[in-house]
Amino acid sequence: MFVLGIDPGLSRCGYGVVTRRGGSLAAVAGGVISSPHTMPLPDRLRTLSDELRALVAEFRPDAVVVERVFFQVNARTAMATGQAAGVALVAAAEAGCEVAQYTSNEVKQALVGYGSATKDQVQRMVASVLGLSEPPRPPDVADALALAACHLTTGSLRRAVDAAVAAAPPIIGAQS
Repeated sequence: MFVLGIDPGLSRCGYGVVTRRGGSLAAVAGGVISSPHTMPLPDRLRTLSDELRALVAEFRPDAVVVERVFFQVNARTAMATGQAAGVALVAAAEAGCEVAQYTSNEVKQALVGYGSATKDQVQRMVASVLGLSEPPRPPDVADALALAACHLTTGSLRRAVDAAVAAAPPIIGAQS
């Protein structure tokens, strides 16, 4: 199973492809899609869209995992990240891929065991989990690989929980 992880960003969008081989995970590819801040926004979004579509076509992932923007102090950065995430979600949906989203805290909890782990801790754990000789850099690549690894290690559990909740009879008197 191939999973493409995407750490959305308008200036730097990290991507990482991870596969499960037997009982272990392996990194297949990783990199950063960049666009200069001097380029007009529509052109930056189009460039990102073209590059993400090309990645999906090249690797044909079974699933695409995009980091869910949970909280950012800077509203401008949050907007740019949200726009980049939207482009990634559309590219995945157009290709018919399974799509999942996790917050950075969920990924850190799944891989490091601590939701407030540092970038360095995430990079070192990604290297360990994927059998890399050194931590992936820049952090955007490590984050994208972490998203893909998180999905491969927790995705089946999440799907089972979602199916059980959907199949459960309604609780009488429960308010929605």
